[in-house]
Amino acid sequence: MAAAEPPAAEVPGRMRAVQYDAYSGGAAGLKHVEVPVPKPKKKELLLKLEAASINPVDWKMQKGMLRPLLPRRLPYIPVTDVAGVVVEVGSGVKRFKVGDEVVAMLNPFSGGGLAEYAVASVKLAVRRPPGVSATDGAGLPIAAGTALQSLRSIGARFDGAGSKPLNVLVTAASGGVGHYAVQLAKLAGLHVTATCGARNAELVRGLGADEVLDYGTPEGAGMRSPSGRLYDGVVHCTVGVGWPAFEPLLSAAGKVVDITASFSAVLTSARHRVTFARKRLVPLLLWPNRADMEFLVGLVKDGKLKTVVDSRSPLRDVSEAWLKSIGGHATGKIVVGMEG
Repeated sequence: MAAAEPPAAEVPGRMRAVQYDAYSGGAAGLKHVEVPVPKPKKKELLLKLEAASINPVDWKMQKGMLRPLLPRRLPYIPVTDVAGVVVEVGSGVKRFKVGDEVVAMLNPFSGGGLAEYAVASVKLAVRRPPGVSATDGAGLPIAAGTALQSLRSIGARFDGAGSKPLNVLVTAASGGVGHYAVQLAKLAGLHVTATCGARNAELVRGLGADEVLDYGTPEGAGMRSPSGRLYDGVVHCTVGVGWPAFEPLLSAAGKVVDITASFSAVLTSARHRVTFARKRLVPLLLWPNRADMEFLVGLVKDGKLKTVVDSRSPLRDVSEAWLKSIGGHATGKIVVGMEG
């Protein structure tokens, strides 16, 4: 006899949420509102959210800085990286059922993460196994996904085949993307040099970095490996450091993967492509996919990857979390819990 389906969860008609209605204002532009709970459409899930993590892309969208990703309409409930429990499924959903705990990346055009409930596509939702907390899971989709794809573009392998003995530099290694990049690089067997502030040096060493540079010192600002190694790849997670600073530090075919690429960086990358340069700057735009999310959640479950949490704020205090993200000095991930 087939197991009975779990009863549908009781879903209220309205929910608490935080939204903005103009491309300006920073934290002051966030408004606490009560809005209708969304309904899942075909191949969508309605999640009762437990946690959401803020990424720089979230407040950059609010400032109107990322035109291709701007919401299709305002007002807009921001944040895409979430963890929660399935409370309703749309038509055509076979992989999930009510009661499943999941990690999901919401559609950036519709957002919805700063709310009690949100709708997620099954294409970018994965089960969250026991042992992976909502906070750990919510940190993964954009930040860990970016770190993973950056390292793959350098040549790191995560398929069991083993990577070449590459030397990599991770800048801003204590930040949201950086702290995942250090851990993943070590899992791939790479030699890791990392830059961070002095207060986070021991943390970054604990994540696996072989060499740690304090960016506040002349040596750290120069980013040269203390062992004298040239870098086969750089996962560049900060701003204000351009290609000329990296070029002399690279091996003959070294790559700088820039996750915060400026317009000048895009032009440099185009020049490298048309001139067939061996040393290259490569801007990275994350390609979200379920396979990567399942891989990352599995690493957390197995104790091979961890989410460093800078802070966890209740929904009522989201402005403080928003300001901290804009400040750019968070250690690890900034998480918002929906419990308050």
